[in-house]
Amino acid sequence: MSGVEDLDRHFREAVAGLRSTDGTNLQGGALDSRTALDLFDAQLESRHTDAAARWMQQQGRGYYTIGSSGHEGNAALALALRPTDPALLHYRSGAFYCARARQAGGVDAVRDMLLGVAAGADEPIAGGRHKVYGRRELAVVPQTSTISSHLPRAVGVAWSIARAKRLGTECAWPGDAVVCCSFGDASVNHSTAAGAINSACHAAYQGLPMPVLFVCEDNGLGISVPTPHDWVRRAYGNRPALAYFTADGCDPSAAFDAACEAVAHVRRHRQPAFLHLSMVRFLGHAGSDAEAAYRVPSEVAADLGRDPLLATARLLTTTGVLTRQQVLDRYDEVGGRVFAVAKEALESEPLTSAAQIAAPIAPRRPELVAAAARRTSEPPTVPVGEPVTVAQAITHTLADLLGSHPEMVVFGEDVGRKGGVYGLTRGLQRRFGTARVFDTLLDEQAILGLALGAGLSGLLPVAEIQYLAYLHNAEDQLRGEAATLQFFSQGQYRNPLVVRIAGYGYQRGFGGHFHNDNALGVLRDIPGLVIASPSRPDDAAAMLRTCVAAAEVDGTISAFVEPIALYHARDLHTEGDNAWLAAYPPPAQHVPIGRARTYGTGTDLTLVTFGNGLRISLRAAHRLEQQGIACRVVDLRWLAPLPVDDLLREAGATGRVLVVDETRRTGGVSEGVVTALVDAGFAGAVRRVASADSFVPLGQAAQLVLVSEDDVERAAAELLKSGPRADR
Repeated sequence: MSGVEDLDRHFREAVAGLRSTDGTNLQGGALDSRTALDLFDAQLESRHTDAAARWMQQQGRGYYTIGSSGHEGNAALALALRPTDPALLHYRSGAFYCARARQAGGVDAVRDMLLGVAAGADEPIAGGRHKVYGRRELAVVPQTSTISSHLPRAVGVAWSIARAKRLGTECAWPGDAVVCCSFGDASVNHSTAAGAINSACHAAYQGLPMPVLFVCEDNGLGISVPTPHDWVRRAYGNRPALAYFTADGCDPSAAFDAACEAVAHVRRHRQPAFLHLSMVRFLGHAGSDAEAAYRVPSEVAADLGRDPLLATARLLTTTGVLTRQQVLDRYDEVGGRVFAVAKEALESEPLTSAAQIAAPIAPRRPELVAAAARRTSEPPTVPVGEPVTVAQAITHTLADLLGSHPEMVVFGEDVGRKGGVYGLTRGLQRRFGTARVFDTLLDEQAILGLALGAGLSGLLPVAEIQYLAYLHNAEDQLRGEAATLQFFSQGQYRNPLVVRIAGYGYQRGFGGHFHNDNALGVLRDIPGLVIASPSRPDDAAAMLRTCVAAAEVDGTISAFVEPIALYHARDLHTEGDNAWLAAYPPPAQHVPIGRARTYGTGTDLTLVTFGNGLRISLRAAHRLEQQGIACRVVDLRWLAPLPVDDLLREAGATGRVLVVDETRRTGGVSEGVVTALVDAGFAGAVRRVASADSFVPLGQAAQLVLVSEDDVERAAAELLKSGPRADR
């Protein structure tokens, strides 16, 4: 613990040499004596909490040592804001959190932080799942980001404040709130930060309200890599529609003045601003970081001279607010209290079961979801029972849902005036207005971030990603941000969301990898994410209603994957048979999450499939039946969670299962299906056909890597030759 001891010794020796005066007031800035004392106390709590975390690690019960020492100037930022201003914070925001708790009252910030360090189950925000800064009472939204992946969400929150007011719907934040998000200097170079700041500027440039304050806490290092001198100012000091403020974050008066000015600008003009605070970093990046490997002693010594704790002590003594001895007494009193809390945290109970840990990820209340899906205040867009295609079913359902959910917004690239690349949102903007159906800029991270911020703020977002291949540019917004929010807040915060994604293969006359993408593996392993995969028009309508209802009731995050090749399909077996059309279902009809659909009652073979595979399987089953082989076809419909009970029932009905999987053989859906059968003890025969482990090429060559009807027939014949079915 030599680094902590050295920092403590330096502070004590430096305070002993400070000059005291008889003055009683601070002059020349916005920081008054009372605020300066609050700031100092928050800084002291944060500094001692860092020391306590390392002591707890030595005791075997400290699991997080990324500290805030050197960044305590961010307490000035907290005090410049209101306790109702939403904050999405950098992981070195200990002093901000302590200052915010002092502002709001009723929260012991030190206890919160040290229970997080100890992974204690009674820690009030994440319940021991991770050490985060967060509290609903403090309007602090928990983040685990180390690379600024929370910035797109912050932009979404800022956008939502004005949009909710415009729509007349309830918002989680005050109408004049400022959204604060903080991050490090290395993170400004990450594409997520660059995209989020760009999207805020893009909105503000068009005159849209965007009350977000980007705060770069610049300590000059990204772990061990130095940030070039003056790079941050050069990169962000002259951006269109982005006001730039800067100050020495180690100087309490300068930091507070700059923060007040920046906050006032955002609050008054409802436009974004960039606050650049220069800081220092003590105790390395984290407890395991050996700074001596990449920093020379003179650099460390220069940082010690800028210690923000010492700067505040100097301000208080030179203005006569405190004497040197009172500074040291206060330092020791706070330290004693912090270490007393640390000892208590050592005795806290940890999480004790996997079920307990996973409980907040994806709450499921199917009865309430069913009731919500049945609620409608508008007559259906088209008569119930009218034959529709998949595309028409989705369009009509979106219109029905917009009519019955005034808080719902639909957005994405090209969804507004154009009505989507495939026309699925055509006419919605004209009917419901540009405030509810609108185009975004071309940035999938920005689209999903907007959705996350909207859901967090009280709106009901239905976002569109134009193609599945484009989702991969922004997949961490689902994995790292959306799916973790309830997990790291025990359900106190949530971001209800439906993401419509055009996907899969089999497009004719177009395609190639970026428009015929069948990669679902990146979605299937996100805990709690629902993957809806409708194939038939009636299912598309009913499942979309379910996803929106689940978002409304449980905060569910759904990826609604739409088969492009089936959007406008009308026929099944022969041209003109219209057998792929289906009757538009009544508004009360929905499909429970995790329930499959079975076609046929054959007892020889069960075909299990989804997406385009349903059409392929039904056609193949028809041909097999002409050969005397009676099949039943199971459309999974939900790829996460898989409909295991339905799968087992239909597998047992024949004793032979052929999985028809249009995704890739490695990492595809069929791996999960076969595993579910094996895990459940299915004793029958199982085979699978899947697309090749290849990207999908252009034109007719795509058929060489995608599953075909002939593949299904051949595999079925081989499976039937392999022996009698198992006892059912």
